[in-house]
Amino acid sequence: MSSRLIFTHENRLLVELAKSKLEVAGIPVFLRNEYAQGATGELAPHQAWPELWLERERDYERAQQLLRDNEDSSGAEWVCRGCGEQNGAAFDYCWNCGQPATVSQDPDNG
Repeated sequence: MSSRLIFTHENRLLVELAKSKLEVAGIPVFLRNEYAQGATGELAPHQAWPELWLERERDYERAQQLLRDNEDSSGAEWVCRGCGEQNGAAFDYCWNCGQPATVSQDPDNG
């Protein structure tokens, strides 16, 4: 059985969301570098990002499609009106200050 990296990101929450989505679909996965952020002084920052790995390489195409579908339906990133922090589309609340996303997050309409 060979494993394969399917997703990595500096934001652990996004990796956990991807993990949950794949597990709900019946695709077995596991995390690597889950607690490696403490080593960022010793490693390049991207080397300490949490990684989501497939237990079975044969699930790669299906898992990739599930994650791609999630990106397409998740909307756009948004800027918190409370603190100005950039938030990913997966966040309903600002990760920095906890303020909820507003209804209109179109950057052109502010």
